[in-house]
Amino acid sequence: MFWEDSAYLLSKNSFSENSVVAEMYTENHGKISGVIYGATSKKIRNYLQIGNKFHINYNFKNETKLGYLKIEIDKILTPNYFDDSKKLSCIISSMHLIKLLTVDNQSNIKIFNLVDYFFTFLNEKNWINKLVFWELELLKFVGYDLDLKNIVTEESINNKKIYFVANSNEKKYVPTFLVEKNYSELDMKEILNGLKLVNDYLDKSVLKPNNIPQPKSRLDFLNNIKK
Repeated sequence: MFWEDSAYLLSKNSFSENSVVAEMYTENHGKISGVIYGATSKKIRNYLQIGNKFHINYNFKNETKLGYLKIEIDKILTPNYFDDSKKLSCIISSMHLIKLLTVDNQSNIKIFNLVDYFFTFLNEKNWINKLVFWELELLKFVGYDLDLKNIVTEESINNKKIYFVANSNEKKYVPTFLVEKNYSELDMKEILNGLKLVNDYLDKSVLKPNNIPQPKSRLDFLNNIKK
């Protein structure tokens, strides 16, 4: 079987001396894996960067066996951030998150468009703030909707709105910007609290139930962003 599509590179792993197995998220076919022959050649390896966008030709016998990929670069994206360690680690972490949360051969145009949007806001001043909302959207699209507006309780302290979620054991405060969907530039401490909330939800709802450890790429990003 054969088809063509647009795709973002999510991961790559050595397959043989001159080939790699690439995992990609495509526009019309979802997440797929395939062998790229000659991937270690100078011509290909320079642009075979996680996060870059490609036009691909995919050949396979059936969906249960690994196919073969021929690729052409569509948009060079990730190399634009080689000198920005925070954004570079964010790209690696975000693509890994898509790899982790999505199912093979299951198309979802919303997720593909979400990757398009990711590389749009990454150039904006308040990109970290928007990243938190981006991660919540990704979780929603794969079936883990954290609808904060409907689960928080509101109170006022010194004429300031405070939101929290309470149970019998604790009272957990939720960053105001997440509930009120404030996309403007914020204090870094508040953004880090937002990222922590999303990470705790990811860990509790997705990773631990499936015995999956925290991805190293995500831990690296969270540590990098605190510097």
